[in-house]
Amino acid sequence: MYRYDEFDRQFVTDRVMQFRDQANRRLTGELTEDEFRPLRLMNGLYLQLHAYMLRIAIPYGTLDSKKLNTLAEIAEKWDKGYGHFTTRQNLQFNWIKLEDTADILAKLAEVEMHAIQTSGNCIRNVTTDQWAGAAADELADPRPVGELVRQWSSLHPEFSYLPRKFKIAVTGSPNDRAAVKVHDIGLRLHLNDKGERGWEVLVGGGLGRTPVIAVTVRDFLPEHELIAYLEAIMRVYNLYGRRDNKYKARIKILVHEIGAEKFRAEVEAEYARRPHADTKVEERELQRITAYFAQPQFEKLPRWSASFEEARAKHKDFANWVRTNIAAHRVDGYAIVNISLKPEGGIPGDATADQMRVVADLALRYGFDEIRVSHHQNLVLPHVKRDDLFAVWKVLQASGLATSNIGLAGDIIACPGLDYCTLATARSIPIAQSISRKFADLNRQHEIGPLRINISGCINACGHHHVGHIGILGLDKKGEEFYQITLGGSSADNASIGTILGPGFAGEDVPEAIEKIVNTYIAHRQPGEEFLAAYRRLGPQPFKEALYAAA
Repeated sequence: MYRYDEFDRQFVTDRVMQFRDQANRRLTGELTEDEFRPLRLMNGLYLQLHAYMLRIAIPYGTLDSKKLNTLAEIAEKWDKGYGHFTTRQNLQFNWIKLEDTADILAKLAEVEMHAIQTSGNCIRNVTTDQWAGAAADELADPRPVGELVRQWSSLHPEFSYLPRKFKIAVTGSPNDRAAVKVHDIGLRLHLNDKGERGWEVLVGGGLGRTPVIAVTVRDFLPEHELIAYLEAIMRVYNLYGRRDNKYKARIKILVHEIGAEKFRAEVEAEYARRPHADTKVEERELQRITAYFAQPQFEKLPRWSASFEEARAKHKDFANWVRTNIAAHRVDGYAIVNISLKPEGGIPGDATADQMRVVADLALRYGFDEIRVSHHQNLVLPHVKRDDLFAVWKVLQASGLATSNIGLAGDIIACPGLDYCTLATARSIPIAQSISRKFADLNRQHEIGPLRINISGCINACGHHHVGHIGILGLDKKGEEFYQITLGGSSADNASIGTILGPGFAGEDVPEAIEKIVNTYIAHRQPGEEFLAAYRRLGPQPFKEALYAAA
């Protein structure tokens, strides 16, 4: 994990002092809300329906126990005892008082955290694979490049006032878990025949009211050219991106309007025009950053763990948890533990202060003090010995954190919706809770198999409904909330945007509609065929018939 140097520490401390003065001036009435708004947004502070919301950056979703314990302390002291992990691997506190905000930022600065660039028309928190550095299928850990991009983009004078917000995701695996195809820029690592590293550069992906899958503008960009090429992309976007209409200001609209070939040509021309000496990624600098992400001192262990196999044979609940929540590690004798924040009837992504402390303690005792946040709104312990899995599971179980539903119907992504968000047009949390209760039987979830249900409370799509196998979009229709259902979305390698099935449903009817969709899938699936594959084979017709035939 990257550590602050002297400059970083001083900068964040100065920024807290600056914001404390700004907040005090707002509290005394010296600043109006209109004058204060851009200042608070530069520090991740939003004004939501009921209170201020503070969004805290978690670069590439990586935490240690000290940071997570600090977030728990903030939740307990200044919020209502819990925090909400988001689809951008950040954490939000939804009940913040303005007079406390500077103290919270000061507390975050003590553990090298902040809320800078979690809002505004700038390059936001860089995200990556939650299994980075641990996954068995990974070519290389993408976080050093994520950190390189973070350092380059932080308060970049040329890119701090872009036409709209800008999101970058990085993956080092052939199996995309970072949703790079639905980001403004997605970076995907490849190795050539000589074993040299290069990055596929994808541009123009995104969700929101105009969902688009990104196009590849470079198949294999040498690593030392990465920053210079990103700057060329950003300059083309800054030059041609629309500022007259915020709904058409994202880079995906620019790529769509001028065409991928024209956009690529503009980027290449800009890239050729600028000298690269100042932005060349020096091997020495990349090695310096990479050193912060050095692998832990793993023990040399056998692949087979007798104690693990014995526990799995004796305890059915543990065996089910292993089946869904454990992933293969690149090192023999270790495993990746995925911790579901989606208990039956729970709020997706929420964790109490006590639960954060439990996870922090487990990371310290069993996981080389590393924790990750996934864009699916769960937590991850990336490096746990297989010998220790049963002990970890027992602690998680006692804390309500051992739900064995990762990747299943209960593992729902949902934005805060109309319960908190000023942009929302409908509630998403109660819909997620009711679907979770509908599919409460974990045995049935396992029988259904992999299924992604994503819910957004408005067209801005923070709940990623466009790329859910089943997507649910809450809208307002003449003062009434109703929910539109899409099928066939995916943010994985074979990314796709879901197709709207038909007329929407009232909130109370959504769980039954999802039940009919699932039953249709089960009735038509071939042996071993997962939901998304079955939908792509069958098309929407049988699902439409199941939902609307009696209407």
